[in-house]
Amino acid sequence: QVQLAESGGGLVQAGGSLRLTCAASGRTFGSYRMGWFRQAPGKEHEFVAIISWSGASRYYAESVKGRFTISRDNAKNTVYLQMNSLKPEDTAVYYCAAGASYNTATESSEYNSWGQGTQVTVSS
Repeated sequence: QVQLAESGGGLVQAGGSLRLTCAASGRTFGSYRMGWFRQAPGKEHEFVAIISWSGASRYYAESVKGRFTISRDNAKNTVYLQMNSLKPEDTAVYYCAAGASYNTATESSEYNSWGQGTQVTVSS
């Protein structure tokens, strides 16, 4: 497994942008598919995006498509989530996750490593 740590969350006004970073430990980071999930209060984990080990394949939830971009830098053991045109409904704790076995994995049970999360709050 790989250890993950998110950063970059904060408070932003609607229409603003944030970039989340997920730093991973381990020499095999480049072999992992990496995903982002979010969890709003009282709700279950919601899939946001996933990126293949090479970065060539990216898959997004419909709710964020066109606004969020997932990317990775394998040399830095890091995955990013650029979030633009943020909406109040994007408010949640955002988690990065690793270990999915295919490029469109959207269920949290399909991932075996998780970070501690970072809070994103979008004010109206």
